[in-house]
Amino acid sequence: MIHLSVLKWVPPFARGSVKELRVRWALEEAGLPYKERVLTPEDQNAAAYRAVQPFGQVPVYEEDGFQLFESGAIVLHIAEKSEALMPRDAQGRARTMQWMFAAQTSVQPSIDQVTALDLFYGEEEWAALRRPGAEEFLRRRLGQLAGRLEGREWLEDRFTAGDLMMTTVLRDLRHRDIVAGFPALAAYVKRAEARPAFQRALAAHLALYADAEKAEAAA
Repeated sequence: MIHLSVLKWVPPFARGSVKELRVRWALEEAGLPYKERVLTPEDQNAAAYRAVQPFGQVPVYEEDGFQLFESGAIVLHIAEKSEALMPRDAQGRARTMQWMFAAQTSVQPSIDQVTALDLFYGEEEWAALRRPGAEEFLRRRLGQLAGRLEGREWLEDRFTAGDLMMTTVLRDLRHRDIVAGFPALAAYVKRAEARPAFQRALAAHLALYADAEKAEAAA
């Protein structure tokens, strides 16, 4: 049985963005059952967990004694098990990995800069100076990605783990209307979020925090 480490609680703005969600989605697409390992902050800081995940973060994937951290590496591991996420031919596999890396290295950093300004540093004087340049670069990068998707349903000729990773990266901007300014991207994210596997993964992800809040209210 696969076990996936998840956080017992995160603030509302982070719900739907914790990176275990992309692993849940991959498992759902692949049809692989799993169980949650729910962590408190104390669990994250425990020596046993740090021995597996040096940074104390989630997710950690565990299966039959094998342990793996970093969501991108985990999704790749799952994709290599499932044709639903990655074609079996060598070139199809390479193109899937190409888009997985592009999501994390070419697109995510520019999104992270803007979301950090929005969510953590909005009141800082330096943030007001940094914002115009960060947003300009982000819009340019999103425009480049939108160009790839013009006339396409997915990044390649079918849904792959590359689309899964790219969608989860773009979803980090859902507190803003930036993606809506690129119709091809907005439609792309909507298509991906409509997939039954994503809906199941998101429901399980959000249910975790709803259950924690109910337990806290009853205490």
